[in-house]
Amino acid sequence: MTTTRFAPSPTGFIHIGNLRTALFNWMIARKAGGQFILRIDDTDPERSKEEYVDAIKEDLEWLGLTWDRIERQSVRLDRYAEAADKLRVMGRFYEAWETPVELDLKRKKQLNMGKPPVYDRAALALSDEEKAKLKAERGEGVWRFKLDHERIAWTDGILGKISIDAASVSDPVLIRHDGQVLYTIASVVDDTEMGVTHVVRGSDHVTNTATQIQIIEALGGSVPSFAHHSLLTGPQGEALSKRLGTLSLRDFRAAGIEPMALLSQMARLGSSDPIELCETHDELIAGFELSKFGSAPTKFDAEDLKPLTARVIQSLEVGDVDAELAATGVPNDLRPAYWAAVRGNTQVRKDAGAWWPIFANGATPEVAEEDRDFVTAAFAILGEPPYTSQTWNEWTSAVKDSTGRKGKSLFFPLRLAVTGQPRGPEMAEVMPLLQKKPSVN
Repeated sequence: MTTTRFAPSPTGFIHIGNLRTALFNWMIARKAGGQFILRIDDTDPERSKEEYVDAIKEDLEWLGLTWDRIERQSVRLDRYAEAADKLRVMGRFYEAWETPVELDLKRKKQLNMGKPPVYDRAALALSDEEKAKLKAERGEGVWRFKLDHERIAWTDGILGKISIDAASVSDPVLIRHDGQVLYTIASVVDDTEMGVTHVVRGSDHVTNTATQIQIIEALGGSVPSFAHHSLLTGPQGEALSKRLGTLSLRDFRAAGIEPMALLSQMARLGSSDPIELCETHDELIAGFELSKFGSAPTKFDAEDLKPLTARVIQSLEVGDVDAELAATGVPNDLRPAYWAAVRGNTQVRKDAGAWWPIFANGATPEVAEEDRDFVTAAFAILGEPPYTSQTWNEWTSAVKDSTGRKGKSLFFPLRLAVTGQPRGPEMAEVMPLLQKKPSVN
């Protein structure tokens, strides 16, 4: 069975870059009729917060990215300890005691000599006495996985054939000095034991993937199919920081961005397909192919979500915005006519009822001084409500005959005076919704 996973750390809110990873893995699983796992990477007890676990679930549910099961890494620490013991017995796991300062000095020295800044494996040359002395002085060390110095190759689902010389990579730290298990080994153990068949993540994980392939093989697991999507940049190519709050999913939701607008953009952004609004998740999935995505950094502009969201809103039926219309007091019997009138001029769902106060109570008229006499005369011609869909044409025709005005100089001042807005719904549809006769005052 095709099995994918999304493994966020509950140390903050889901960011737009996290969404891309989640969405790709979700679509692969759903397209294949497989399984999608939400796996909470909560092995860091200090930074992991339950409120963020709840927020991750809430954001995914808002988007309709449902999971088949949820896993917590914090309850699987015994499985990681068992894997670590297995690597120790195999001679592939060793303890090292260098301080961050010492490691930094080593890196600088290597760079000055024109060598890659790779850990020199000095810990492997320590005698038992030296190890005991360091442990007594410094306490527990970190545990590093001993890489086989050979080329690690795989065919990436997006990047194609990849080959990395393991000798150019430092032996990765899998367990910190305080005993915290790091993602590199936890992910390998989980992917193996949970039967994960496909892993899609950002291209910043390529080197990490190479080391994980060796760990998987050392532990006797099956290597999943890896794919690395391009990283997102800002609209000018600037780096996106995952700490920018304005790019968290809940900020997009608060701004009124619709789920299908966000998913439609992220499902095609960076691919050879144009970005078009998908009405359903099935449509989203049907058009998804990893092979259509490129390796170049992908520009993301949050402004592009606004017209997509407007298209979602303009496709909604009146029942879809019933709560918003009720909240602003639109009467039940007028809601169908009201929504038909304003739908094309509504950008976000929360503003569905925004025109009703104008229709119910009258607008603060916008009347230029040079148009005041004209508008006063026009309003004198207009009768009392209720109005019909013919009222606007009949009224403006009468005003034209009376004043001689026509075209924009006729229609624009009247729209401003009636609605207080320079643009908006068709006035023929607005007039029957007016509850009071417009006034210049």
